[in-house]
Amino acid sequence: MEAMISLAWKTLRHRKAGFAGAFVALFCAAALVTACGMLLETGLRGALAPERYAGAPVIVAGDQFERRVVDKGEGETKVKAKALSELRWIPENLAAGLAAAPGVEKVVTEVTFPAGDALGHGWESAALTPFTLKSGRAPEKAGEVVVDASFRGESFTASGRTYRVVGVTHQALPSQRTVFFSTAEARRLAGRPGLVSAIGVFPQVPVTVKGAIAYTGDERGAVEFRDGDNARIKLISMGGAMGGTSLLVAILVVVGTFALSIQQRQRELALLRAVAATPRQIRRMLGGEALAVSAMAGVLGAGAGIMLGFWLRGRFVALGAMPDNLHLVLSPFPMAAALLATVAAAWAAARVSARRTSKIRPVEALGEAALEKPGLPVGRLIAGLVVLAGSVVLTILLTTLDTEAAAGPVTMLTALAWTLAVSLLAPLIARAVTALPLRGPGAGGYLAARNLRAGTKRMSSVITPLSLMIAMTCTILFVQTTLGAAAHDQAVAGVKAETVLGPGASATAAREVPGVRAVTEVLRTSVRVDLERYGAQAVTPRGLDQTMDLGVVAGSMASFGEKSVALSTKAAGWFGVAVGDRLALTLGDGTPAELTVAAVYTRGMGFGELTLPHALVSKHVDDPRGTLLVAGGDRAALSEAGPLLSPAGNSSSGGAAVNYVAMGLIIAFCAIAVVNTLAMSTSARSREMALLRLVGTTRRQVLGMLRQETAGAVLVSVVLGTLISAITLSAASLGMTGSLMPSVPPLGYLGVIAGVAALALAATAIPARLALREHPAEAIGGRE
Repeated sequence: MEAMISLAWKTLRHRKAGFAGAFVALFCAAALVTACGMLLETGLRGALAPERYAGAPVIVAGDQFERRVVDKGEGETKVKAKALSELRWIPENLAAGLAAAPGVEKVVTEVTFPAGDALGHGWESAALTPFTLKSGRAPEKAGEVVVDASFRGESFTASGRTYRVVGVTHQALPSQRTVFFSTAEARRLAGRPGLVSAIGVFPQVPVTVKGAIAYTGDERGAVEFRDGDNARIKLISMGGAMGGTSLLVAILVVVGTFALSIQQRQRELALLRAVAATPRQIRRMLGGEALAVSAMAGVLGAGAGIMLGFWLRGRFVALGAMPDNLHLVLSPFPMAAALLATVAAAWAAARVSARRTSKIRPVEALGEAALEKPGLPVGRLIAGLVVLAGSVVLTILLTTLDTEAAAGPVTMLTALAWTLAVSLLAPLIARAVTALPLRGPGAGGYLAARNLRAGTKRMSSVITPLSLMIAMTCTILFVQTTLGAAAHDQAVAGVKAETVLGPGASATAAREVPGVRAVTEVLRTSVRVDLERYGAQAVTPRGLDQTMDLGVVAGSMASFGEKSVALSTKAAGWFGVAVGDRLALTLGDGTPAELTVAAVYTRGMGFGELTLPHALVSKHVDDPRGTLLVAGGDRAALSEAGPLLSPAGNSSSGGAAVNYVAMGLIIAFCAIAVVNTLAMSTSARSREMALLRLVGTTRRQVLGMLRQETAGAVLVSVVLGTLISAITLSAASLGMTGSLMPSVPPLGYLGVIAGVAALALAATAIPARLALREHPAEAIGGRE
């Protein structure tokens, strides 16, 4: 045992270039897993520090979760809770009861509402931060405001009215701009008579309030930043999906890297078998090498993963996917998990890759190293066929998933499963391709064709990362374009209005413009049905037929009123309801509602899975400012009523950019794997290139041979990767959009192929040119 470990260390010292590839793959794997683990742990344990409520020791507010008792069977029950998307307000008269509680010295009521590009409050709630005046005085009249220190100017405009700035505070919050109105004006603008968003209690004493919850510490941040819980849920799902995908990709890449490394050492391992090294000793040596390399790569990669995690957080904050005051949770668990996963993957990869070599009988060892055996080992062939069958099953399953949340992870898993099948069966694919009578021009083409036929194992090891990169890149990029195009097409087809006005536009002003036939007010929100969240829109029914066409296939929007709901065909199937049925749901702030299904429509991706009455929803959202669809009227005149948008402007989503950033790391890892594999493969052929030079082959012919070999591998990989992504994207598109044809921008696809080809050629040419600088005799004499 000690002798084999000593030999493992010696081989590491004397084969630095060969193990550099494995180190790079493991380093990147550890960094990715660590970063994903940090996101996941932040979603599970992260806390939001309060800003606006930092000065109040206790905040009394509504329960920000929708809770439901679920029967687990056998008399057992459990309470399930889901975060609300809108703030649940509480009665203002609760303040009197709190003020009378023992130990309470002061209570402060608070209302929060959107005011221009800031959040508006009544001046009486300034003590919750606390805000203090730097200059001026408190607002006393309806037309006066106090602004925070970040504002400039002598006036402020909100809700179509201009207010005079009468005071400026010392403070400004980092995550929100703040404007204070007089108490009466704040209550009017909030539009919730008799309700408040929160009540501050001074000092911190135990208080109990029926119909509300007392929040202390960082719990106050969850009330102030209601998107924080949603962000944490996104981090959990994103971190889990990214981590799982990264780990699967890492295992595939690491196995391929070790297989290539061991393949390049066939002569060395054959010699060890010939001098009586046992299979167990060979496996121990290779396992020891893998453990040594993976331990070093895992530790360094985990450290780099921390920096990667902070970079990801910065991008998500910039894209609005998480609030700035939701800080990453730092603990040893993600790094330990990354190190363990890296070491386990490397050890398993080395043992699996060495299994066939270590079993060769000593008398056959050198012959096995000198000549490739045709065909595949029976175990690998069976595994390849099993994974191929599993890929077919996953593809069929993907066609049945009609929500992005359910289909997203399965889409990545399907692409990976097909790539794994290609990886396992790659030698057969390479042998079939090289059997074709294909040959490039000149001596380089002749040499390339002969090399590809003689070295199918080498070609198969190159095909795997190239196919993986093309398949994953196309899948990640074009699943987003497919969903975006479907939503855009439905929105364009369904918006009949000639003009769309953005948030803050006045419906009254728009209706007064000459020539306007109809104005539809539209709000975007979400609701819950049986605790599951669904995207919804709220519309004003009057004149809806002139501004919007939802593609109704059952019922009629003519009967749509204040107690009605219209559903997409998908939603109707999910809920098992039809026209005339009653549907119980919960609005964004937790208010229950039971509505009658008036219509079923087809354009759910463009307009939301549910359509609700505007009058009902506007009272239960944090920001009642939506868009206006205007039929008729002059666009120039309408622009005075609010900002102009494109007809499909309400169908866009910022989630695609977040997905691109998150999954882009997987693409980067695949790119590194491509460079790594090709550089390893080319560097290991320095002896071969030196022999070619000695027998009269020119540098140009050698480089031409390598370019044509790489071009052949790229061509095969393009076909395989494109086929994998086409199957995966078609299945995902069929499930989510109903169309078998995904939306793939031609220039985008050509850009992916060109990028992969350029990367592959560069990864081949650079190490080849470095190897060719050395004199052929010295190259042969200095290497095995």
